[in-house]
Amino acid sequence: MAKPTYWLDLFTGTTWQEFLNAGAKVSGFRDRRWKIVQAIKPGDFFLCYLTGLSRFIGLLEVISEPFRDDSKIWKDESFPCRLRVKATITLTPETGVPVHELRDQLSIFADLKSPNAWTGHFRGSPARWKTTDALAVVKALEAAKGNPIVREVDPAKLGRRPKALTAKIGLVSVPGTEESGVTETEVEPEASPHTELQALLLQLGSDMGLDVWVARNDRSREWNGSKLGQLPRVKSELPLQFDEATTKTIELIDVLWLKGNAIVAAFEVESTTSIYSGLLRMADLIAMQPNINIPLFLVAPADRRNKVIAEVNRPTFHRLAPPLVEMCRYVSFENLRRRIKEVGTVVKYLKPEFLDEVAESCDLEDV
Repeated sequence: MAKPTYWLDLFTGTTWQEFLNAGAKVSGFRDRRWKIVQAIKPGDFFLCYLTGLSRFIGLLEVISEPFRDDSKIWKDESFPCRLRVKATITLTPETGVPVHELRDQLSIFADLKSPNAWTGHFRGSPARWKTTDALAVVKALEAAKGNPIVREVDPAKLGRRPKALTAKIGLVSVPGTEESGVTETEVEPEASPHTELQALLLQLGSDMGLDVWVARNDRSREWNGSKLGQLPRVKSELPLQFDEATTKTIELIDVLWLKGNAIVAAFEVESTTSIYSGLLRMADLIAMQPNINIPLFLVAPADRRNKVIAEVNRPTFHRLAPPLVEMCRYVSFENLRRRIKEVGTVVKYLKPEFLDEVAESCDLEDV
């Protein structure tokens, strides 16, 4: 009889509990792991590892060939590449085996080029493990089952992680309404400069005959008694053909001007925040879609001009291809308000290119 192969199976505190709630009979992996999953055979074992807490939490025996199934087990993802399993050992997060307690027994801690290099062995699953390392983990799990040791658990590390989204560059997360603390039902104070500028840009785009978009998490904010999501020509859905991660990033940009299915301008408005949130969204967009050709504008008060330009020219943004400074221009609140008053009744004859008159380069050579 062939010796079993041992595989790493990663769980969060949430997905482990969901696995148990479903009967602990099926383990699953993301669709892009199908080729690796097909190498797993009945009689192999999964070493279950709890991310966040960095603890081994169980041992599962594989009892079926791989199959594909989307039936509901986990709330946030389907993990459709599946195998039936028999739970040999299941521990609680409190009684799991900390990986650091096995430091002297596991080869992954040997000859590290950096102190955290071992974490590279826990970045994806399933992943084949050396038999000697696996047997050391199994021995520790058996000991923990027979003589459990309760260790304190940090609820924040045990909690749900951001949802992983698929982009061309791999799995990414898109911070959104949960991270911002603003929900669609919350209304920002009437006097907010941020909301005022969003309303001005939405109205301006609409008056030019363009469709417009307001960030999905800002649709219930009000200006002059009207919700931003109910202003003229505001689209309820974006007619875009991007991957899920790119689409979710675009949906959180403060204001978009649309012509048909094309974005003709994108605006991030920064008034009292650190400026960085809007820049990160723009940088994420460029990183995921380097060939995208959308004029990007960062709109902020004139007294923050130097801060905007300094942030756009951070080294990390220069490493993008193309660099953020080549894609993003600055528009001051004051110049935008002035220009809107100047165009008056002829606004319907304007083209989006008129922004070139009020926007300025963020290139340090042009400052």
